[in-house]
Amino acid sequence: MNDRDWLALLKTANHEFASRLSAVSDWDAPTPDTEWTVRDLASHVIEEQQWVPFLLGGSTIDQARRELAPLGDDLFAEWRLYSFGAAAAWHNVAPGTIVNLSRDRVPAEDYLRELVSDVTIHTWDLARAIGAPEELDPELIDAVWTVFEPQQETLAASGLYAAPVALPSDAPLQSRLLAVTGRDDRVAA
Repeated sequence: MNDRDWLALLKTANHEFASRLSAVSDWDAPTPDTEWTVRDLASHVIEEQQWVPFLLGGSTIDQARRELAPLGDDLFAEWRLYSFGAAAAWHNVAPGTIVNLSRDRVPAEDYLRELVSDVTIHTWDLARAIGAPEELDPELIDAVWTVFEPQQETLAASGLYAAPVALPSDAPLQSRLLAVTGRDDRVAA
């Protein structure tokens, strides 16, 4: 997993997300993900946590899908439950474990980097949506940049994100990271 401690980064990303989630007062508020409300965004991130123990345990996507429980109404409680379960699964996964994802079979290390990246980007989305502090942990931003920067063209062509935002090369790293995923932190919420 290169020279970074991605399990420590997962803890940081989860803490950043939890701190914003605990401040939500309007679950129907819009988010930078234009098709999602705050509730939709939070549910997405929580559901990603739900998958982790099953996928790290060797389940296929179809097998895991049959095991997933619907989320309850208290999304903060659901976050605590499923992020704790996911973190425990990450600490118990054997090195070299191959994980079945929807698009491919990948080493667990790659899946972990993907999950940390997803939580990080969506933490900013949540912060922007609820008017919470948007600045994220610099070490986390630096690590996620190492995941996204080499894939800029692939991400732009994937259709998973809005078109990249053009920024000068000397823009802050968090701004450049967000820009790769079509987010512009210069635009007021």
